[in-house]
Amino acid sequence: MAHCEQVPTAVRSVDTVLTRMRALDAALPARDGVAVFNRVYLTVTEAVDRHIDDGRFPDVRSAIALDVRFAERYLAAVDAVEDGRRPPACWRPLFQFRRHPGVRPLQFALAGINAHIGHDLALAVVDTCRTLGCEPVDVEDEFDRVGDLLVTLEERVREELMPGPDLLQIADPLTHLLGSWSLERARDATWAAARALWALRRLPDVAGEFTERLDAAVGFAGRMLLTPLPD
Repeated sequence: MAHCEQVPTAVRSVDTVLTRMRALDAALPARDGVAVFNRVYLTVTEAVDRHIDDGRFPDVRSAIALDVRFAERYLAAVDAVEDGRRPPACWRPLFQFRRHPGVRPLQFALAGINAHIGHDLALAVVDTCRTLGCEPVDVEDEFDRVGDLLVTLEERVREELMPGPDLLQIADPLTHLLGSWSLERARDATWAAARALWALRRLPDVAGEFTERLDAAVGFAGRMLLTPLPD
């Protein structure tokens, strides 16, 4: 496999995005829906950072670039809301429902993961390839390893945030709502979307329409995940 060129110094470091996420974690109320997702994503990013330090990625430069470009998409959505601007459609449900008393923490966590994987990750792959002067296939290993970390974390998040005794969960409407969404399916769709966007890079109008529709579709799924539920 060909490797990407050296990362330009303009690319922010993993430490930079970690610092920002930790600041958000300290500033946001614990029950805030954005705070719930931020804690999950902070855990993922810390795990990626450890894997980078341990040499577990075949191409460290690509791993850093992808991780940072990925995080920047989420942080840009946070900045947009803080500045009074509209975030991408995929993020709007989480920001709109972040304080709704009928939405449970697990819903917030998975709605954020849905937005970040379903939309941001595809664009981050394209951002990374543009930055490093390579093709999506050159960062596929890094994409897969980050995805594996996310799948492992999603399983843990479901176990930790799913309310009630196991025997009662089958009757919980949350069980049925969240059973309709899969991170692995979302990750597969994201890789296909990233490859399509890369193929369309010389057709900006078509790429823009594709991105807009992807954003809207992911936002619709997020809105469904955030359906308020009875206690």
